[in-house]
Amino acid sequence: MRSRSNSGIRLDYYQRLVNHSILKYQSPLTGLISGNEKNHSWVRDNVYCIMAVWGLALAYRKTVDLDEDRAKAYELEKAVVHAMRGLLRSMQMQSEKVEQFKRTQSPRDALHAKYSSQSGKTVVGDYEWGHLQIDATSLFLLALAQMTASGVIIIFTLDEVAFIQNLVFYIEAAYRCPDYGIWERGDKTNHGLPELNASSIGMAKAALEAINELDLFGSRGGPASVIHVLPDEAQQCQAILLSMLPRESISKETDAALLTVVGFPAFAVDDPDLIALTRETIKEKLEGPYGCSRFLRDGYKTAREDPRRLHYEPWELMVFEKIECQWPMFFAYLILDGLFNNNKEQVETYSKKLDAVLLRTEDNIPVVPELYAVPRELVEEEYKKPNSQKRIAEGKIPHMWGQSMYILGRLMIEGFLSPGELDPLNRRHVTETKPDVVVQVVLLAEDSMIQDKMALHGIELQTVAEVAPIQIHPARVLSKLYSLLGKNRRMGLSGRASSSDIGLLATSKLYMLRNKILAFVPQLVDGRTFYLGMDMDYLVDDFKNKVDFLRANWKGLGRPILICRLSRNALDNYQHPPNALMATIKKLQSGYISGARVHLGKLSDFLHTSCITKLSFLRDIDDKSGNKDRVMVDQLMSQSHVARQRLLSDATKKVRRNPSFSSTALSIQGIVRRSRSIQIDPEDVQGSSPGSTYSRQSSYTTPLSVSPTSPVAAPGIPSFTYEHAQQQQMPHHLKDRVTDSGLGPDDPCGSPTASPKTMRKTFEAEEADVTELVEQLKQSTSLQEQADIIHYLYINRGPDWDTHMEEDKRVPVKELLVELYEKAGHWKQWWLVRHTAGMLRKRVEDLALAATDLLVRQKQLSVGLPPEQETIITSPLPPDELAAIIYDSCGEDHSTASLTQELLVYLAMFIRTEPHLFDEMLRLRVGLIVQVMASELARTLQCSGDEASDHLLNLSPFEMKTLLHHILSGKEFVINSVPCEVSETKLSVKSLHTKHETNRFARSVRNKNHSQVFRSKSGIIKTVNELPMGATNVISKEQEQEEELTDRQGQWLRRRRLDGSLNRVPKEFYPLLWELLHKCRGLTIKGFALPGSLTREMTKGEFKFALQVEMVLNRIPQPEYRQMMVEAMMVLTTLAQSEGANSSLDMSHVEIEVDHIVQEANNLFIKDLDLPSSVIDSMRAANDICLFLYDLAPSGRFGSMAYMCRALANILNLPKSEDSSIECSVS
Repeated sequence: MRSRSNSGIRLDYYQRLVNHSILKYQSPLTGLISGNEKNHSWVRDNVYCIMAVWGLALAYRKTVDLDEDRAKAYELEKAVVHAMRGLLRSMQMQSEKVEQFKRTQSPRDALHAKYSSQSGKTVVGDYEWGHLQIDATSLFLLALAQMTASGVIIIFTLDEVAFIQNLVFYIEAAYRCPDYGIWERGDKTNHGLPELNASSIGMAKAALEAINELDLFGSRGGPASVIHVLPDEAQQCQAILLSMLPRESISKETDAALLTVVGFPAFAVDDPDLIALTRETIKEKLEGPYGCSRFLRDGYKTAREDPRRLHYEPWELMVFEKIECQWPMFFAYLILDGLFNNNKEQVETYSKKLDAVLLRTEDNIPVVPELYAVPRELVEEEYKKPNSQKRIAEGKIPHMWGQSMYILGRLMIEGFLSPGELDPLNRRHVTETKPDVVVQVVLLAEDSMIQDKMALHGIELQTVAEVAPIQIHPARVLSKLYSLLGKNRRMGLSGRASSSDIGLLATSKLYMLRNKILAFVPQLVDGRTFYLGMDMDYLVDDFKNKVDFLRANWKGLGRPILICRLSRNALDNYQHPPNALMATIKKLQSGYISGARVHLGKLSDFLHTSCITKLSFLRDIDDKSGNKDRVMVDQLMSQSHVARQRLLSDATKKVRRNPSFSSTALSIQGIVRRSRSIQIDPEDVQGSSPGSTYSRQSSYTTPLSVSPTSPVAAPGIPSFTYEHAQQQQMPHHLKDRVTDSGLGPDDPCGSPTASPKTMRKTFEAEEADVTELVEQLKQSTSLQEQADIIHYLYINRGPDWDTHMEEDKRVPVKELLVELYEKAGHWKQWWLVRHTAGMLRKRVEDLALAATDLLVRQKQLSVGLPPEQETIITSPLPPDELAAIIYDSCGEDHSTASLTQELLVYLAMFIRTEPHLFDEMLRLRVGLIVQVMASELARTLQCSGDEASDHLLNLSPFEMKTLLHHILSGKEFVINSVPCEVSETKLSVKSLHTKHETNRFARSVRNKNHSQVFRSKSGIIKTVNELPMGATNVISKEQEQEEELTDRQGQWLRRRRLDGSLNRVPKEFYPLLWELLHKCRGLTIKGFALPGSLTREMTKGEFKFALQVEMVLNRIPQPEYRQMMVEAMMVLTTLAQSEGANSSLDMSHVEIEVDHIVQEANNLFIKDLDLPSSVIDSMRAANDICLFLYDLAPSGRFGSMAYMCRALANILNLPKSEDSSIECSVS
């Protein structure tokens, strides 16, 4: 008889350890492991507990001495299968919740977090527990994937495969779905408020990546048992996760649970520096001698916790600081982390620490207790000196979750398990450097006309028809195909929502279906749902961003392929390819664009180097619904683009007609323009200089005509006629101007200015004759006139009202509106494109994603124009709900509703690529940003507020994005007018880099007799006036000095207005303010209090504290006054920091009124000015503060901060020098 080897003896020891501490609690009926005396089984705890059993089974399988060992391996494997299938069965009994949650993402529709270990059924109601715990469901899927990859088969039927596929859809929204998190509490006050948790997002990301393309039947499966994950969902989780770490959530600065995300089992982070930062942050803030605290101010099972209630009062959190319970299991995680990273020193260090806190049973079996708490009698001593007192073990003993991690660590230390066996899917290699990605680019012509146009420029393209048998489809077709994934009629599962967006990574692969190769065009280029795709400059810029995105985020096999289909809309109004497009193609041909490697070629050349996914789930469409689904697939595959039929006829002869309205139609003239709500402070329009001393004379007399009128062809340029419409298959019912003459002198800027109130009074006084309006519409050739009439009919008769434009066909108003939208898009009349898009309630494709990208990066959003119509958005919302909020907050102003969506997309782009632009900005008030952009144009172009609104709304999407970027970044920029294809001029925003370049550019512009204006980096608007040709480019030194002096005037007033509008605060403002409140009774701002008790409720780095401060500051309507208040608070924080050095300064009983400081500083400033009272009165601005004070630089001997210091010294009676000089003790 063979004797047992030493390894066999040690494995038997660990089997005894597993049996006594884990498997003895497993139910023989359900396989679930009971977590307490009530037989409640938590999903998360069960998965973690069974991991030790799985690891031991793998160790026995590898180290077999006797047949008995083989039997033990089999027995342990079956215990694993029993437990995992028990969880699966319990979740399957709630399949209706999975179906509901896919649509609502509501906590009430979440799978339950715990079940009965005896029956597998639910044990508490939907509202009696924080059930929405995405990390628990994700952990189950991750463990399922790893165990299946190791050879342990858990899924037995195709119905179960369908359910697992729907669980994938369940966790896809993790990056925008607040949940209760790993500790089941949500916000740490435990009031049942879900949060966006980094630990949940990280676990979901790991699960999505792990289970993708996995056959749940193992080596014996087929195409039907494979799980499919769209790669963009995992990438979104990664992007949000990286932006949050090392923070856990809004209420938690960090959390020890993040160890499970940066290390075993998730390995969700691929940035080694961020992993190290997160790990070190946890060690620094949470580690103690007995383990790690879960998070700061965690009151669970502390001596000061009230056991009679689950929730905490906000003021109560302070008492938990420094006495948080410490959990030994996190030492086990740090050991596993060291083992996977081959960090022997870390393994040795934490092995010693864990051994020191282990307990022993009567059988001398080591067990990991749940936590260690400070005894009640030692709490005061622990407050005085943290981690100095002896703690006692509390909670569950053994804590099976921690015990399982401890056993896994011991099996690895003793060599029974290797990292590859616990991680067969190789997730631990996520940080390894990957080779450079080469992005394959295919340009296709929509038809032979585009192909011929490009050939004239030396660019050979294939048409969509010529790439056959490869089929080209828009991204929405792929979305429809994936809607059949996971569909199961018997379990009531509908599969993936067909309305869900398809991301760039998904369309960068090729697909196989019925032996055909399918390729898909990315979603934005699809261009059917929002107008951004109408602007070629924007598309080119977005194309570069997409290439860079693929380079940075591609993880699939093969190379990504980016397909662009050039349609006739890509041509300019001369029917030529735009310069921006041609320049981009030249760069693609060079092999590099924006620093990324690219390969431009034919689609057929890339078949062997691209990633190809088989749509195998479409082969076996189940049950009776199969026939209907097959028909749908057939229809999608045979679908071709059919142009919408043109409803209206065109004039067949040349007409000469003034665009004026008939007398009956006068009541609706200008109705589109009057529907706008963008308001600009009149002070902003007349220039940035305060008072007569700062005034600047401008001879800028040539207005830039961006008039919303129907374009007229310039001499020698073919106008847009019915023939063009037929060539482009554009519907043509609304007439176009075909005369060669220019616009009349009475119509340079569209309809007259009037307020919404005037519009409403007009309607009350006179109801327009709709029959005459329709006749007017039939004959009108002015876009402005057509827009006003259609707007009136839409508002007063409804979208479905029949206009009777044709005798034999119904022509509802909505059809005319769609036609107007397309026509405005063709002519690049962006003011009308935005307005009609708003009336059609169009939604930008990535709206919810854009808002989520901003929100999860700790930025709140508000939409609508302040103050009455502003709506605050604090958590991610579904796309339709978010769009509804935007349209409701903008009311009748359809243009601003469209512009708001547009700006959200741009802001999300910037925060992903240039997050530093948003430093110290907590809330992004989109309505206020719109006003800032309009006021910048008004000030720059020296025009009225209404004209600035016209200019703003008529900027192309690309120019709008450029203007927003310059306002956020503070870069110098030029706004100039350039002629375009039609009779109007176009505004262009361009960057300048240095002051020397600015002045040189301005002088050269004078010589070119071209009117331009620019804004300097410091915030000054410079106007360059038209001068005669050949004017000298040499200026005198006196002129240069005068120009430089003018630059400085008004710059700080504008800077304060901009920063106040963008809600910017100085660096470290919130932590410094927390320290100030910690040392005083509180602050009062405009009658609203910031009490010192906030420091008892929230920690210094807690996002909730910053939100509380921001909420008070946002009650100040004037942005420049808001910034003065911020400066006053910064002076107070400096005083608080010097309190220790100044023994005579005690602020503990002081409540400070910040307004008083600013008013006193204003009084001191006015006293120093020594000007007549009449002059002072004329210079009073927001809140009666002198305009000159607003324009003072903050620093310097006579800066605004110096006056704040003097004011504070007077208010608090601080010691000053004998002559009351400005050098007070604070400064």
